[in-house]
Order: sequence, then C-alpha cells, then structure tokens
Amino acid sequence: MQNDAKKIWITIIAASLILAITMGVRQSLGLFVEPIDNSTSLDIVSISFALAIGQLVWGFIQPLFGAVADKRGSFGVLVLGAIVMSLGLALVPFANTDFTLMLTLGILCSAGAAAGSFSILIGATAKNLPANKRSFASGFINAGGSFGQFIFAPITQVVINGLGWICAMITLALSTLLTIPLAKTLTSQNKKEQIKIENPENELKLKNQIFIALKDKSYICLHLGFFTCGFHVAFLSTHLPGEVALCGHSASVSAFSLALIGFFNIFGSLYAGYLGTKYKMKYILTAMYASRALMIIAYMLAPKTELTFYIFAISLGFTWLATVPPTAGIVAKLFGTKYLGTLFGLTLLSHQTGGFLGAFLGGLNMNHTGNFTWMWYLDIVLAIFAALINLPIKEEK
Repeated sequence: MQNDAKKIWITIIAASLILAITMGVRQSLGLFVEPIDNSTSLDIVSISFALAIGQLVWGFIQPLFGAVADKRGSFGVLVLGAIVMSLGLALVPFANTDFTLMLTLGILCSAGAAAGSFSILIGATAKNLPANKRSFASGFINAGGSFGQFIFAPITQVVINGLGWICAMITLALSTLLTIPLAKTLTSQNKKEQIKIENPENELKLKNQIFIALKDKSYICLHLGFFTCGFHVAFLSTHLPGEVALCGHSASVSAFSLALIGFFNIFGSLYAGYLGTKYKMKYILTAMYASRALMIIAYMLAPKTELTFYIFAISLGFTWLATVPPTAGIVAKLFGTKYLGTLFGLTLLSHQTGGFLGAFLGGLNMNHTGNFTWMWYLDIVLAIFAALINLPIKEEK
C-alpha cells in the first residue's frame, strides 16, 4: 500500500511540475507585448493576433495529442512538445513580420505547450487513480500550473528589465526543456499496473465515444461555460500589462499582479479539488463564474491604484484556472477515464476558442478606443452566462 501511495504521489508531482513549466511560460508571454511593440515594427494588433492564434492552436492541438497519448502513451507526446515549444520561443527574436511572429509565437510555441498541458497530464494521472481521488489530483496538478505562473512572471520581468526581452525569451526557451526528464519520471510510473474501475464505456472505440459525448447536453453546457473561462484568462494574461500601463503604473506592477494571480490560484485549485470530493462540481463552477462577474464590477468601480490591481489579482487568482479540476472531474464522471485526454482536450478547445477572442478582441478594442472598457463589460456578461449555463448539467454524486 505504501509503495502504491508513493507511486501515485510521484506521478502527481511530476505532472504538476511539467504543468508549472509549460503554463508558467505561456502565462508570462503577455509581458512581451509592450517590449516587442516598442522595439520592432510590429504593432499591438499584430502581437495580439499572434497570441490569439496561440490560444486557438493550444486548444486545437490538445485533443489530438490527447488521442495519441490515450492510445500510445504520453512520453513521446511530452518530449515532442518540449522540443517544439523551445524551438518556437527561441525563434521569436528572429520574427520580424506578422507571419513569422504568428508561426513562432502563435503556432510552434503553443502547439508545444499543448503537448504538456492539462488534458495529457490529467488524463495520464487519472488512469492510475480511483474515482474519489481524481478531483484532488486534478486540483494538485492544476496548482502546479499556477505555481509556475507565480515563479515565471516576476523572473521573466526581471530578465526583461535587466538583459532585454530577447534574453528573456531565450531563457524561457531553455526552461521548457526541463520537462523532458520530468516526463520520463511521470511515464515510468504510468507503466506500472493501472487501477481498473471503469466498465462498459471502456469498450467503446474513440470515435464512438466522441460522437456520444457531442450529443450529451451536459457536455455541451460544460463547453459553453469553459469558453467563457478561456476568454477571461486570455484577455487578462495578454492585456493586463496594457491595462496597468494605461493607469500609469510600471511594468513591475503587471508582473507582480500576474504572479499574485498564479500564487493564489494554487490555493484556489487545491480547494476546488477538495470541494469536488464533497459537492457537485457544477455548483462549484457556477460559484466561480458568478464571483468573477462581481470581481470585475468591483475593479471597474475602484480607483486604479497599485493596491487595487494587487487586490484584484488576489481575488481573481482564487478562480483563475481553478475551473479545471471540476471541469475535468465532470468529464470523467460522464464518460470515464479511458479517453479523458481526448474528451477533456475537446473542452479545452472550447476554452481556447474563447481565449482566441479574448486576446484578439482585446487588442482590437485597444487599437480603436485606446482602452479596454468594452472588454470589461463583455467579461461581466460572459461570466454571468457561464454561471447559469452550468446549472442544467446532469451530474451524478
């Protein structure tokens, strides 16, 4: 029993550290918008579009990599992702046109990050866990991604300030290669005997399972709510530095705010994972989305001081990506874990479709109006919609 518990913890910790690196790097890329805008011929619309394409690519690639991992194992997927992400980041300083920036920052970097993200890592881990442990494990892994944001955002800003954005980008490129030895640790544990607790659904072929899922109203409602989450996260991770600058504060306020979001989402993710073992997860999601609407309203009414940004970041941090454990948990409840990497990957595609719109529309709004006011209004409306759309989900205890 002790050996089994040790193997489970090794698996969970390895997965959380991989996510810490891939998500920490991705969530810090908004810090490069202003430096690239100021030092190249590329403008904020071009940079926002590249990052928006990255949101979409990250979403599209995850179910594909998830399907490969479900069938052939996750080690090859994780290694390929590390190499592709590192290559994409390293080539960004050489991108001097809209197309090359989209290819490097938008496609290569995001495709590589998708291989080391939620669907593959949670899918690989869940197969080794009984049902009552999955929600906590998902929360723990998700907290790793938040910890990565907490670490990478301020360090990246320090390197940008001290050595320039190009050195900072190369540093991130090298950091992603650290996921390769962690992938070896993760998959060496997954080769051990897995816990088999699912039945009839496991006999379905992948394409049949996808067809069944896409006809399930609860699964569709889950997608619609997660779309909103992606919109929020991408808009803020891309344009929060711009909002801070508009209010007359330094880039260090942006970096510290992003770090605070990541730090407090560690606790939010762990608590969401814990709550998922006690209550229906759809109610957890409803509460999170409703709270976001209230947070944004409070932010818009408050004076735009440094303290306001820090309080907003702390408040938002509790729900930032804490939606992932209950969302993955509901998918596992509805369809089992055999194809969890694929089916949860499809929900992440919805998340990233929202992310594409959040990142790109934010840039367009800024370019046309000089501020992000209408984006904040849209954020509030979508948060209320997401809170309501999760209620009809039919979730077993």
